Amino acid sequence: MLVSMMLVSILFACTYSNFSPSSNPPDRITIGTTSRIRTLDPADNSEFFPSNILYNTTERLYTYKLGTTELVPQLAADFPKVSDDGLVYTIPVRTGIKFHDRTDFDARAMAFSLRRFMRLQGAPSYVLSDVIEKIAAPTPTELIITLKQPLQFFPKLLAFTGAAAISPTVYKNITGFEPNKLIGTGPYQLTQYTEGSVLHLDAFPDYWGKKPENKGIDIQFFSSGANLFNSFKTGGVDVAFQTLSPNQIRNLEVNAAKQGWTVASGQGGTILYMALNVQQPPLTDVRVRQAIAAAIDRPLLQERVFQNQRGSLYSLLPNTLPDYKPTFQKLYGDGNGELARKLLTEAGYSEQNPARISLWYPPQYAGNGDLVMSTLKAAMERAVGKILQIKTERVENTVGYGFLEQGAYPAYLLDWVPDFFDPDNYIKPFLDCEETKENFCTKGSTKTQGSFYSSTEMNKLIAQERQERDLNKRSLVLTQIQELLAKDVPLIPLWQNKEYAFARPSLSGVTVEPTQQLPYWTIKRAS
Repeated sequence: MLVSMMLVSILFACTYSNFSPSSNPPDRITIGTTSRIRTLDPADNSEFFPSNILYNTTERLYTYKLGTTELVPQLAADFPKVSDDGLVYTIPVRTGIKFHDRTDFDARAMAFSLRRFMRLQGAPSYVLSDVIEKIAAPTPTELIITLKQPLQFFPKLLAFTGAAAISPTVYKNITGFEPNKLIGTGPYQLTQYTEGSVLHLDAFPDYWGKKPENKGIDIQFFSSGANLFNSFKTGGVDVAFQTLSPNQIRNLEVNAAKQGWTVASGQGGTILYMALNVQQPPLTDVRVRQAIAAAIDRPLLQERVFQNQRGSLYSLLPNTLPDYKPTFQKLYGDGNGELARKLLTEAGYSEQNPARISLWYPPQYAGNGDLVMSTLKAAMERAVGKILQIKTERVENTVGYGFLEQGAYPAYLLDWVPDFFDPDNYIKPFLDCEETKENFCTKGSTKTQGSFYSSTEMNKLIAQERQERDLNKRSLVLTQIQELLAKDVPLIPLWQNKEYAFARPSLSGVTVEPTQQLPYWTIKRAS
């Protein structure tokens, strides 16, 4: 069977070797993107666009109902039964499902996939390895997962794209990652991938669920947003997704009605924020950190730089989560120069003795780091006056991330793409500290983030929100966390992204989900 599958792939590759997006086969959909794929291995992928490929080709025990953030069973037959101590999850597993190599899926295959995800220690492995003690599959239809400690939102981790079922037959003898291979159970199977050029997905004929509305997806990779923009406008691609500049998005939005284009957009889960190094003067003084928070004018950049394609954010939690509280807006407002000057004066600074801050940023930040930083700097200095002096510094991400946790930067602009859709994914990876020396974090998330923030109270609240089963009580704890963050200011939330997908007039069913994902199987070409 594997040999026959290889022959099918070879024949398909030959058929499409001369494929050009302008041909747009009537039963297939062409998606254009400027994104790049580092790996297709679920155990090593931590980037957004490859996760969208995984979302459409692989499946997990749980997923989200289309159009909502409601968790529903996928490869699981039902929700778990949880032991009284909250440590043991017994999950019934579906039968009658085939992998793309036509081998059978069962609980043991799921156990293999999850163990491999943790064992290989890829970029996202912490999502499961930090919480799972052991995995057992006593029967083909039952999976038992034992946790290291109670975690009330654990099933959401099993909806993470990396926690996908992959064929043990194909992967069992592979000791490392497979960046160019993908054998799952989803509605599409990978049939050709040429790095940086094209990726072809065929509708899987033996798929157990509802069949896709098209025969396949052809993904075309572009070297620039300008090339993607022009190809979409001239009909070279059916869908443009990830990523166009704000001006290009605005152009397509303005002309959509006239041209008959579909504009699918949704408030995304990616957040932009600033990390403040609390061990570097003058940021050791909380009043200076609070002054910076007060001086930032989010709506100004939202309008002038992002053209309202990103929204102002006043908590690390995105406002798509029900527990979001705009605590920074309540305490500091926007461009509040009066409050910022008051705080800096109380901290001992004056126009003759100004607070000097170096803000570091990658040039590609938010699509145009230079414009973001120059506008941010000018607005802050205009609001606060000479008592605050800001120096901006550029650094490439590959360099910046390497030195961030070494404490090299006083302040640094960052973004975050969530691994799973729960408040905890915007809290523990940002604010948790495992070890402290002289009131600064020496091991833990805050060191990784470059803030080195250490708070016994915050650590207790994080532990509490992770274990609290009563959702109302957990919500109160999440509010306390957001209030403490706004008070101590080791990080400053800035903006929240929107995701956009543009579709040609002949298409229907193009939607951006609340989880940011673009489902391919709903896309249909008019007959």
